[in-house]
Amino acid sequence: MYDIVLAAHNIVRWFALILGILVTVRAFLGWFGKKDWSVRDRKLGVYFTSAMDVQLLLGLLLYFFLSPLTRGGFQYISAAIGGQGLSFFAIEHPLAMILAVVFAHLGSALSKKAPDSVGKYKQAAIWYTLSVLLLIVGMPWFAPLLPGLG
Repeated sequence: MYDIVLAAHNIVRWFALILGILVTVRAFLGWFGKKDWSVRDRKLGVYFTSAMDVQLLLGLLLYFFLSPLTRGGFQYISAAIGGQGLSFFAIEHPLAMILAVVFAHLGSALSKKAPDSVGKYKQAAIWYTLSVLLLIVGMPWFAPLLPGLG
């Protein structure tokens, strides 16, 4: 079960990152180009936040129930804080990703509430940028696309 959930988590991260970059670029183009907010922009934001939610759920399953890394981190919390490998998966990665999910949802919600198109794009650009930056910083770039395949 662990390998399946980890593989899904690894694959969905790329969808989340690609969607995040797409919505962020569109938000900046709309903001500075003073374009009209479209249904496509709203839907892409929903797809991005949905991908982030799936990632969060898979990550929580791994973190609390399946991952031997975090189980080790919980058992030896002082070692996890001092050791780079355990510290990343026990503390840094989850914190960055939870904030990335929160920022993605803020981008979606605040862009919906903005009174005009420029405001919608501005809110989306700010919050989606923060979310994508946290994705990039908190992503384990050393992890293979599919576990066990190198």
